[in-house]
Amino acid sequence: MNPYDLSGKVVLITGGASGLGHATARACIARGARVGIIDAHPRAADVAQALSSSSYGVTADVRDREAVRNAVGQISSRLGAIDVTIANAGVLGRSQTLRSTPDEAMDLVLDVNIRGVLNTVRATASEVIAQQGQVVLVSSVYAFLNGMGVIPYAMSKAAVEQLGRGLRVELASHGASVLTAYFAILETGMTKRGLDEDPVAGHLLSTMPRFTRKRIKAETAAKAIVRGIEQRKVTVFKPGRWIPLSGLRGIVNPVLDASLTKNADVLGVLDELDRRE
Repeated sequence: MNPYDLSGKVVLITGGASGLGHATARACIARGARVGIIDAHPRAADVAQALSSSSYGVTADVRDREAVRNAVGQISSRLGAIDVTIANAGVLGRSQTLRSTPDEAMDLVLDVNIRGVLNTVRATASEVIAQQGQVVLVSSVYAFLNGMGVIPYAMSKAAVEQLGRGLRVELASHGASVLTAYFAILETGMTKRGLDEDPVAGHLLSTMPRFTRKRIKAETAAKAIVRGIEQRKVTVFKPGRWIPLSGLRGIVNPVLDASLTKNADVLGVLDELDRRE
């Protein structure tokens, strides 16, 4: 497809009040886009207003289908038909083994990261198709990396990857496209709470190969998303070293998984996570 000019386009971003979503909103505005933010934060409108006079924010929980539809309606009425949807809102959850994870904690991750993405895409699909625009899905390298200790999160990102693959084909005849973004560990508040403030989670991460622990700034990831939109890419990866690892996952993953099952340090940390209340 031809290069995509964001100037004058309406971009909707969920989870846009902080972290990657907020950085992406700033990057889109810098390209001349009008940005609509949907976020559970009670001051989503104030955050959007602080970004730009051409931004508009609505407080809504992406798990609530009707709330998302109403929010989308408010944004499109205010800014115009939505050209690009960026389904960014997500949660990590506390590191635990699957059996020690409370039901409500598991439900939260799956509901926000899967149901919330589906609600966002379905609420905006007709406008994006009419505009021959784009859907951007924020997945993770955990879509194909071993998810021990954060299984619900890894499952949710694998589901987002599959959504991107199927949706890309379904939208092709309409002239709309889908971009799936895969990022390593981002320097965000979610990472700080989920990893940096949790010594056991940090210890588990330290058992993984060093290259898997490299972090990137939210601004770096946001720029990658914007470049991907402008070039109508199918995928973006940051850091780029994950591209061959994704391509070779069928070979690398079985070897890595087998190694982890025999790693005494890994098994010791998982045993500690298994005893968490």
